[in-house]
Amino acid sequence: MSRVGKAPIKLPSGVEVNVQGQSINVKGPKGNLTSPLPEGITLSLEDGVVSLARADESKKQRERHGLARALLQNCVTGVSTGWSRNLELVGVGYRVQLKGKELVLSLGFSHEVKYPLPEGVEAQVTDQTRLQLSGIDRQKLGQVASEIRSFRPPEPYKGKGVRYAGEQIRRKAGKAGKAGKK
Repeated sequence: MSRVGKAPIKLPSGVEVNVQGQSINVKGPKGNLTSPLPEGITLSLEDGVVSLARADESKKQRERHGLARALLQNCVTGVSTGWSRNLELVGVGYRVQLKGKELVLSLGFSHEVKYPLPEGVEAQVTDQTRLQLSGIDRQKLGQVASEIRSFRPPEPYKGKGVRYAGEQIRRKAGKAGKAGKK
């Protein structure tokens, strides 16, 4: 039995789950999300607890069981409390500004990088080098954070770039210099 798939999902107050065909609609105080329900996976709702079951023990069904449960848990958490992701800009002159629904990033290029935020993702600039992204859809939030990070990923020699908060960058030693030559 899948360890992830067999774990029940306790619904917080104010969260409703409805199944319509091959999709699960999750409605909560922060909004609505839809999660797919794979073939062969059944959902049962009893006393505010959702549990998923699979039709057989084939490898595909075991994989889908855990995936469906994880995606549903992400939807429930998103509509009840939401998700957030923090980014840090490390480097001389690197900074971020929020202008309306657009992020303006100064990352050492000859021009500023302008990134329009997609619908459902909000940004908050705490200081010039810290950015907090928040939203209810975990996949979309992770994609936006990854795209912002890809403008200037952290480099291993000086550690400059855009990184996730708490991310450890593996540093490399630079040139050895003229120590061995005479």
